[in-house]
Amino acid sequence: MQDSEQGLLDRRYTTTGVQWVVRTARNEAGLSKQVTPHTLRHTFATHLLEDGLDIVSIKDLLGHACIDTTMVYLHVAQSGSRKPFSPLDTLYC
Repeated sequence: MQDSEQGLLDRRYTTTGVQWVVRTARNEAGLSKQVTPHTLRHTFATHLLEDGLDIVSIKDLLGHACIDTTMVYLHVAQSGSRKPFSPLDTLYC
């Protein structure tokens, strides 16, 4: 293995490390509710769906192999009566 490749491996996050960062941030924010990396991932996907991103794009972003796994977010999202999202809506904001 070359030095440049070894440097990349040394910079990867471990599962335990990510859990520690999330737990520390939760404690520093004074939150009493449990927050996990999966909670953040789920919240991210739900907000994307609520903002109008299509379910196939969310599937790809999350790395799901099967669309059925991503379809869970359709039941959770609170899209209500919002108009469909268009990237042009935020072009000049």
